Amino acid sequence: MSERERIARTYARLLAAHGPQGWWPADTPFEMMVGAVLTQACTWRNVERALAALRSAGALTPAAILDMPEAELSALIRPAGYHNAKARKLRALAGFVAGRFGGDPERMAGVPTAQLREMLLAVHGIGDETADDILVYAAGRAVFVVDAYTRRVASRMGIAPEGARYAELSALFASAMAPDAAVLGEFHALIVRHAKETCQREPRCGGCALADMCRTGSGAAREVTAG
Repeated sequence: MSERERIARTYARLLAAHGPQGWWPADTPFEMMVGAVLTQACTWRNVERALAALRSAGALTPAAILDMPEAELSALIRPAGYHNAKARKLRALAGFVAGRFGGDPERMAGVPTAQLREMLLAVHGIGDETADDILVYAAGRAVFVVDAYTRRVASRMGIAPEGARYAELSALFASAMAPDAAVLGEFHALIVRHAKETCQREPRCGGCALADMCRTGSGAAREVTAG
């Protein structure tokens, strides 16, 4: 089985096991972009708390964030951790959306994907993963997000080593699927769900939907049989 076939089957198995995930949870594209910054080194539960505080303060638009004193913004997003640094990142993001797109992320639609990605990466606080989160979930671009969960699953499945470069792993996953943002976003969400519930740091291989395709899972099954 080729790597691409393994990836495509992984998607089918995870979708059958977990069902559609309905990502990204946000009311507007800009809220999604804010969430992508807040979720850096943070659990989604705490991101939700920070987003709720921003929503209550009417601070989920580029203009509102730019008009708000940085100290006040920092206090609102405290639940997301690294709140001072993330406040600066959010102000940079808001400035980018306001300056380049008149405050309306929908206007990103006219920018080619590669160019938009470079523009995002030039914004303070946005790296590969955050840029691709924004591209697939806010801008509807057919890119694949690589995060720590993707690396864990890919390594255990024998798809790619843990040290694979971001661009290589993202391109490999994307090439195995239809060039559809909805599908690629769903795949990323399914991997996150699977890694949190089953393919944890200490994997729970028993009953895993991928066990027979996975080097780690197959090894665990052989150990049980031998025992």
